[in-house]
Amino acid sequence: MAILVDSNSRIICQGLTGDTATFHCEKAIAYGSNIVGGVRPGKGGSIHLGLPVFDTVEEAKTTTGADVSLVFVPPQNAADAIIEAIEAKIPLIVCVTERVPVLDMVRVKKALEGTPSRLIGPNSLGIITPEQCKIGVMPTHRHFAGPIGVVSRSASLTYEAIDQLYTVRLGQSTSIGIGGDAVHGIGFVDCLELFLADPQTEGVLLIGEIGGTAEEETAEFLKRSIIKKPIAAYIAGKYAPTDRRMGHAGTINVFGKGSVKEKNEALASAGVHIASSAAVIGTTMRQALGR
Repeated sequence: MAILVDSNSRIICQGLTGDTATFHCEKAIAYGSNIVGGVRPGKGGSIHLGLPVFDTVEEAKTTTGADVSLVFVPPQNAADAIIEAIEAKIPLIVCVTERVPVLDMVRVKKALEGTPSRLIGPNSLGIITPEQCKIGVMPTHRHFAGPIGVVSRSASLTYEAIDQLYTVRLGQSTSIGIGGDAVHGIGFVDCLELFLADPQTEGVLLIGEIGGTAEEETAEFLKRSIIKKPIAAYIAGKYAPTDRRMGHAGTINVFGKGSVKEKNEALASAGVHIASSAAVIGTTMRQALGR
């Protein structure tokens, strides 16, 4: 099993005809992802990558039966594209676009309330269920099917973690890049609820960063959870200066709040195995499993 996506997922791409979307969709199709069409206003009725292109998400969903939308739309239009997918009742929306304005994402969060849609991102590497489905920009050569769920705020650290899991022979059930923006879709807790309920997932790796309270909230969730599985975590930003944004919009350590120390202490108190450095993420996960 897996969470959120598998070989049966039917995917459309908003912005399919753009250069970046074309490149990554070609890679996804080659991997085996079931991309069934694209959306580009004004180009409805055309064919791109051998796929039908539609003017609207609603038309694409009605025609193809799509249940996932991959958003490759420039930042100034990304929120409107996400909201269009929400209004079309697409169950899963994956937005890889970076630098989406914060106020735009506030609109998106409001639009999501009370709907059947889940959003991954923005500023996300995407989601992959190894050997079944890749939706996003991640390389695939080190992913292989296995028992570890991965949830990460950082794309680059996800690639490093997957390489280390490969080295210690731990495959993944599903790997999700939730994105590093301050306002985004699903987070650690949402993903953990799904992984804890998934019988194939034996353990979960969390990759966090300074800023925000997501990791602390995750610790509280794990303390309350009836289902227990081995959890390992690495939190980046140990040496980041206070009150300065470090890359992602969410990675700002304001006046000592949201620091690596506080996050590690909170997670450790919930029984999470903490990787002392980025170099030991894989071995820490293996130790958490008791192997």
